[in-house]
Amino acid sequence: MRLVQECRLRGNLAGILYGVSLVPPVSPVHLGLTSNYPRPEEIVAASREFDRGRLSEDQMGALYSTWTDRVIEIETRLGFDTVTGGELPRQDLFRAFSESLPGLEVGSLTRWFETNTFFRQPIVNAPPQWAPGAFARRLPLEKLTASRIAPRVILPGPYTFTALCDNRTDLSRQELARRWSELLALEIQDLSAHGVKVFQVQEPSLVVDPPSVEEESWVREAFEPLAPALANVDSVLWTFFGDGAPVLPLLSSLPFETIGIDLADTDPSRLTELATGKGLGLGCLDSRTTLVEDPAELARIAKDLTQRLEPSSVLLGPGAPLELVPWDVAEKKLTVLARARELIEGGAKASEVPSAGATSPARRRSSTPKARPKGKSAPAKGRGAGKGRSR
Repeated sequence: MRLVQECRLRGNLAGILYGVSLVPPVSPVHLGLTSNYPRPEEIVAASREFDRGRLSEDQMGALYSTWTDRVIEIETRLGFDTVTGGELPRQDLFRAFSESLPGLEVGSLTRWFETNTFFRQPIVNAPPQWAPGAFARRLPLEKLTASRIAPRVILPGPYTFTALCDNRTDLSRQELARRWSELLALEIQDLSAHGVKVFQVQEPSLVVDPPSVEEESWVREAFEPLAPALANVDSVLWTFFGDGAPVLPLLSSLPFETIGIDLADTDPSRLTELATGKGLGLGCLDSRTTLVEDPAELARIAKDLTQRLEPSSVLLGPGAPLELVPWDVAEKKLTVLARARELIEGGAKASEVPSAGATSPARRRSSTPKARPKGKSAPAKGRGAGKGRSR
């Protein structure tokens, strides 16, 4: 990093003296599945049969294993830098913890922001306690660590957890958020010992319902317990469903290497401040539309942000969870990431990349529905409810 900064300084001095920039910003481009993958119809149908007692746990496990292999194949084929397996067995962001951690229980079916999917609201009855290995057993760690690509695991962040849970304890939100960070730190240490290299913390509520200026101090304090655990791993803070520009300075101050922004809700031109040494994550695939993005447009946006913000690296991935689109559409969208990286790195010309019918997240921003800051209970009905329940 020091070498890169020194080269940039020399390049800037050359630009002042000679009117040209000899050394452009150096920002490696990485690709990753920054959300869960949509469940195929076969798994959705099988989940219903399992709930009715017509399929055994072993049969469901075998089905998850088969489709997890397919997601890993997609991630590998497209040249992604991390592998997740799509997190297909996870019903929602919180359920694995609500079902396994002492102090928590699974609550009512609740709408997932302004989408047609649902999650089970975590109920906090007592200060949550860590259960060693409980979460790890729910992950396909053997498959992930056997891959030649670095495993990535997605975790619910403390601000979003405390925004969406039903807190029935005497703990204040600040105290519960810090407690959640302490549990995540233990989880990260345990999973890193099992070979997980990259940890991504999901924080949509930080941009949907951001803290006030007065609240920012306790938010920073709540994340402090994570810092030691993240020091020896690669870490990503991922936001979506809201405008990341106003809170980018706050996000940059948190103990993560890379800060992810959802371009479907954020005007890239308004991203003006990124802490030195931080990587920039670009959620450049909009999961709320089946339209496939234009790789040339994504490359243009990424190049512009790289030149202006000089991030240590750039991570391209979906913005919001891809579960909102069908399986085949998700694969087409992910293919765009590989093509965009080729354009950014100069390996292909824009004219060589098909863009018919393609679009850009920035062009759809005005039509994106505003996200709900707090989960709202809703009756389970229709396709979206079934999808949210069995996710």
